[in-house]
Amino acid sequence: MKKLNEYMGEELAKAFEKAGYDPALGKVVVSNRPDLCEYQCNGAMAGAKKYKKAPFMIADDVAANLAGSRVFDKIEVVKPGFINLDTNKDFLAEYMREMESDPYLSVTRAEKPETIIIDYGGPNVAKPLHVGHLRSAIIGESIKRIGRFMGHNVIGDVHLGDWGLQMGLIITELRVRKPELPYFDDDFTGEYPEEAPFTIGELEEIYPAASARSKVDDDYRNEALEATEQLQNGKPGYMALWNHIMKVSVADLKKNYARLNVEFDLWKAESDAQPYIPAMVQRMKDEGYAYEDQGALVVDVSEESDTKEVPPCMLLKSDGASLYTTTDLATIVERMKLYDPDEMLYVVDKRQDLHFEQVFRCARKTGLVKDTTRLSFLGFGTMNGKDGKPFKTRDGGVMRLENLIGDIEQEMFKKIVENRSVKDTDAENTAKVVGLSAIKYGDLSNQATKDYIFDVDRFTSFEGNTGPYILYTIVRIKSILSRFAEEGGSEDGLVILPAINESQKNLMLKLSAFGQTVENAFDEKAPHKICAYIYEVSNAFNSFYHETKILSQEDPEVKGSLIALLALTKKVLETSIDLLGFSAPDRM
Repeated sequence: MKKLNEYMGEELAKAFEKAGYDPALGKVVVSNRPDLCEYQCNGAMAGAKKYKKAPFMIADDVAANLAGSRVFDKIEVVKPGFINLDTNKDFLAEYMREMESDPYLSVTRAEKPETIIIDYGGPNVAKPLHVGHLRSAIIGESIKRIGRFMGHNVIGDVHLGDWGLQMGLIITELRVRKPELPYFDDDFTGEYPEEAPFTIGELEEIYPAASARSKVDDDYRNEALEATEQLQNGKPGYMALWNHIMKVSVADLKKNYARLNVEFDLWKAESDAQPYIPAMVQRMKDEGYAYEDQGALVVDVSEESDTKEVPPCMLLKSDGASLYTTTDLATIVERMKLYDPDEMLYVVDKRQDLHFEQVFRCARKTGLVKDTTRLSFLGFGTMNGKDGKPFKTRDGGVMRLENLIGDIEQEMFKKIVENRSVKDTDAENTAKVVGLSAIKYGDLSNQATKDYIFDVDRFTSFEGNTGPYILYTIVRIKSILSRFAEEGGSEDGLVILPAINESQKNLMLKLSAFGQTVENAFDEKAPHKICAYIYEVSNAFNSFYHETKILSQEDPEVKGSLIALLALTKKVLETSIDLLGFSAPDRM
């Protein structure tokens, strides 16, 4: 279905053309003076120079041709040449009914769906998720959901870090602690145990202990480097240990991502790209792209237009070892072979901008991707504490993600119990649902590329621009609809009629912007636009609620119209929060 602004633009274009002017001048925008009008057209100002005519004269000509429009109620020319416009109430109600019957609520779905791989999450195995993993997970998840709603085939890949020195460190520390394990016996020929020789808790303690020792003990570090190389060369005992590490870690990661309502289609890892590296490197050598520089193998990716230095892309270190650059390039090779995507989008900390610039340039220069394949980088800012520095625990350490989630849930539980709006048996589950909205909305309402302050008190508030406020609005609508049903009412056959007051019309206008908002959010990879939108819708609804009799409305036809509008508002808000990756409870 058409957008409301498309209908408006068509009306203005016809009026300009009928008056003898360029129809392209008929662009309509939301008024920056809502006290004067709802929309405005400034085309007469732009056309004044071209037609050598005073803008208000052009505007008068156009306004005359808008007389009797079914789209506009008020058409007013204001000097020096603005055309102020208000929508026709009957037309707006008709648009609401059209939107209500559209399963995608006026969103124009992709005519040619694309395959898009989103690389987000990026945790290292054997390490707990911490707050630094939060933004990638929830921004990537939201963009994935928006893309799918738009009709695209969007594939989410966690891209695990599982093949570097950390594995060698864990293996070495295990050998020190449990040398009797069969994984370290080169003469062992039996079946390795099915059960891992460690729990996730032990594994998370082993890695930092090994890492700390390697920084002060050169012999230990050399053992870890050798263990890493042996693993990557397929040593059976080490491969068996690696499989244990992966199984235990991934199970724990899935549990923690589930608490964030984040799901991945692919649980691919750096190790999956390893088989592609030898042929990729050899081809870059054979085709003259790769050359040696101080023993390392590199590809020059600088361009004449560069205003700052972009160093060569390193494929192999002087000792022949691969790097993140190598595995990222090999992952591109794998994705092209298995999925042939139209776009690969990386949702990663913006401080990795140069790394991905090098990777993308190298992939293009060496023909790893098609000319039409888009390689995109969405670099996000840091999540900071109230002191403006990266979010830490009270003792200055990096906070585990599960602890942050737990703290938020506890705060929400306390507020919900104090409010006494939910039975004690339901309060815990409700706290989890509302707590997730506080975390996700608190993050996503900020532009992804910017740093922001994670303020627990503000994010968990039921007032202001917060997740709990949005959910409170949805719960209020659910409550009214439930009472309507309890009183014997049915939503079947109800028809949205023209607005009975200005607050209702304002709510209808806000709802009409859903399709354009979602499309813009996807085009710009900007979930914060949906957050800003639903905050406006929530404010508009609450104003309407306070100014309008709904259940006590005496005219049954008007009452039915108001209930139908509430149902549409609920659908728009619930669809929006689903795109952001959270849901609403029935009560709060």
